[in-house]
Amino acid sequence: MDQSEIKRRIAAGRAFMHMDAEEDPDYTTDQYAGVKQPPLFKDPVSDVIITLPKDFENLNINNDFLQVINTRVSSRIYREEGMSLLELSFILWCAQGVKGIRGKSYATLRTVPCGGARHEFELYLCVQHVQGLSAGYYHYLPQNHSLELLNKAEDVKPFISESLNEQAWAAKAGVVFYLDMVAYRAEWRYGIYAHRIALVDAGYISENIYLACTALGLGSCAIGSIEEAISNRVFGLDGNEEFIFMAHPVGKIAAEDHQKELDFYAFVKENNL
Repeated sequence: MDQSEIKRRIAAGRAFMHMDAEEDPDYTTDQYAGVKQPPLFKDPVSDVIITLPKDFENLNINNDFLQVINTRVSSRIYREEGMSLLELSFILWCAQGVKGIRGKSYATLRTVPCGGARHEFELYLCVQHVQGLSAGYYHYLPQNHSLELLNKAEDVKPFISESLNEQAWAAKAGVVFYLDMVAYRAEWRYGIYAHRIALVDAGYISENIYLACTALGLGSCAIGSIEEAISNRVFGLDGNEEFIFMAHPVGKIAAEDHQKELDFYAFVKENNL
């Protein structure tokens, strides 16, 4: 790729962030054109549904908000020890939990904000070390706070590494969350500007995953470098109307692994940066 093409793409990216598109004065979104809105949720496709516990008072949660904020970090060294189902349930609730419905079925009120309350992301999971769950692939059903089992798998490590562009450290995570964008949910309301807004919406989910993990003493790390085609295929997504957007490994961490975490940034010292 030559410098002129690089500059062209950078300019296009900046224009996207600035919303510099020349808008047709007659343009309107499907919502304002009277098109019926898409469903708020995806229907289950599996007969195996796991109801998640919500007795969060039984968790050892750090309720010191300032300490949670100040100690939140990205963690890449995980102990291959089992998380509890209640811990997983808590993270899912913090990331996408439904607190109520606005109108009859206009929008969901959730634990995270979202542009126009469209909540265009679904959470898929690759489970490896969660007590009470078989290793395999799952989909979160926020409408009733449950999981559906899509497929069991004896060894998910190869998929985790491959789907995250060979970031092998993530393969020790207890669970990896994959964010799936259901594009038309946002496009129905925001049309040509939906995708810029969706980037902001993804950040809300990501930060809630981080804070929930920190409050539980678990580690996580948001990952934008994914192998989309592989991820889409495993979770049964078409790659156009729906596609995996980013990932979040989550796992057990230990204070004695702090130096190993620092080793990820050894290049800073080595190169006197």
